[in-house]
Amino acid sequence: MAQETPLNMERVTLVDHPLVQHKLSLLRAEDTSTAQFRQLVRELAIILAYEATRDLELEDYEVKTPLETMVGRRIAGKKLAVVPILRAGLGMMEGVLDIIPAAHVGVLGMSRDEETFQPVEYYKNLPFNIDQRVCLLVDPMLATGGSLCDAIGSLREAGAKDIRALTLVSAPVGLNVVQEYDPDVRIFTGAIDRELNEHAYILPGLGDAGDRIFGTQVK
Repeated sequence: MAQETPLNMERVTLVDHPLVQHKLSLLRAEDTSTAQFRQLVRELAIILAYEATRDLELEDYEVKTPLETMVGRRIAGKKLAVVPILRAGLGMMEGVLDIIPAAHVGVLGMSRDEETFQPVEYYKNLPFNIDQRVCLLVDPMLATGGSLCDAIGSLREAGAKDIRALTLVSAPVGLNVVQEYDPDVRIFTGAIDRELNEHAYILPGLGDAGDRIFGTQVK
């Protein structure tokens, strides 16, 4: 399934740090074990979350060091929420919480209809004050964009104003679909791959991220 239209990069940040490229290459390898795959996903999520939160608003406050009092800086407001799309997004959630342990957590359950390739929402549980938080929506793969668009729609319904999507690997068509659906969403991805195949899997991709994270892939 080749990409037919030019790629819109207006709201996309390609996080091409050398560590991201190195870890993604290990992640793609078919002989990477479940334990290694899970750890790499967690580490990559940390780097993506770091980039996605680079512009958070700060405020001054007084800090007493062992030697004197100074003016420190901290994140202002209600801070953040991390929202994984089940089930593969759980692997990235842990990495985000490693560096933002105070983030509130919401969950969106999306499954893929293997005939239509369209997402089906089966579960939704979001923080009550999500409208006051920067929402980091995490899912390893952005293929057709259907699941991510549905997840964005659910967050908008709940009042979310600032949504930032974090993905490990994205297809050009998915990036365009999401930006057309909601131009205000910012996307942070570790790689932009070539295209989708006839089954809507990303090429070259890394296989089914959920199966590889949870060790359920069929060989």
